[in-house]
Amino acid sequence: MNFYHEYFSSIATCIRSIEQDPLTLSSATRLLHETRERSGKVILVGNGGSAAMASHVSVDLTKVAGLRAVNFNEADLITCLANDYGHERWVEKALEFYADPNDLIVLISSSGKSSNIVNGAIKAKQMKLALITFSGFAADNPLRKLGDLNFWADSQAYNVVEMTHHVWLLALVDKLVADKEERR
Repeated sequence: MNFYHEYFSSIATCIRSIEQDPLTLSSATRLLHETRERSGKVILVGNGGSAAMASHVSVDLTKVAGLRAVNFNEADLITCLANDYGHERWVEKALEFYADPNDLIVLISSSGKSSNIVNGAIKAKQMKLALITFSGFAADNPLRKLGDLNFWADSQAYNVVEMTHHVWLLALVDKLVADKEERR
């Protein structure tokens, strides 16, 4: 029982750490609303568990929150771009091909050091796209320095970081839903 108590406590502590700067969630909500108002879309990208999370959140943003969202989880897209341009460049190339000027990019990397995600962030900034990052592990990871908003989970454990990111992202979806219902 002690393992589970400590495990769930560490996840809860990490999730609640966002309360230290609640403006970041409000700012992210504002960016999401602005993306909708400009008829842009949200593009979410991650690797592994973060890719699965990007898929879940993109569907919920579209279906539940009414904000068009996509992710880059198609095997043919990833393997084609990785084969032709290198794994470290496939995200930046996907953004070149699919991102439009009014889009919001959300990049997720537990370590904040995944070269394909970091290079995607650099490309998003070069393209002057709004960018939100989600990372964890080291406080000074490269991804955390690149976004307009940077969410950081203070943990060294992949699952704790991923669950924290997932909760924060779904909280943003639920806030958009609440805002939509409030306007009715």
